[in-house]
Amino acid sequence: MGDRFQVIADLDATTTDAARLATRVTAWLAAEGVVLAERTPCVPGRPLGHPPGPHWERAVDDDWDRPPSDGLAVHTGRTGFTSGADLPDAAVCPRCRAVTPLDDTLWPRFHDAMRTWHDAGSATVACPVCAAPVAVPDWTWDDRPLAFAHLGFEFWNWPDLSDTFQARLTTLLDGHRTVYLWGGY
Repeated sequence: MGDRFQVIADLDATTTDAARLATRVTAWLAAEGVVLAERTPCVPGRPLGHPPGPHWERAVDDDWDRPPSDGLAVHTGRTGFTSGADLPDAAVCPRCRAVTPLDDTLWPRFHDAMRTWHDAGSATVACPVCAAPVAVPDWTWDDRPLAFAHLGFEFWNWPDLSDTFQARLTTLLDGHRTVYLWGGY
């Protein structure tokens, strides 16, 4: 059995917003007892994260079968979040809502734009249907397996985060759009 993660990514946070909002959310999580304020080596693939707190169950659905075995990684830089090994089969244009299958012809266009966004901070892909240029973070994906953001909260090996918890966390992000995704390795 591998590691499982859940991410709440803030799609609207800028590089300027990310640290401030991360501090706000982390302080709230610690005050609620969901995570501990001090950081320890508790997150796979990262040097430090926030371990589960004494009231971690406030963040999860009621039907959990085991406590979290790892902690929370807070990302405050340009990050592409994925669902693990799975890549999307289709992209959805936020302008015209067209669903575009990502075949061998179109995937390279998206892949190159994603790389440019990661390296430079901005990139667009023209919708194959309406021709509107769309910023990489604005595209949506079948089953939302991708998110491009400057701020993300990645919970490793936790029971399913509840909808109520996700909504409460999101209210701390200045009304920004968020995406929830999960996956594993």
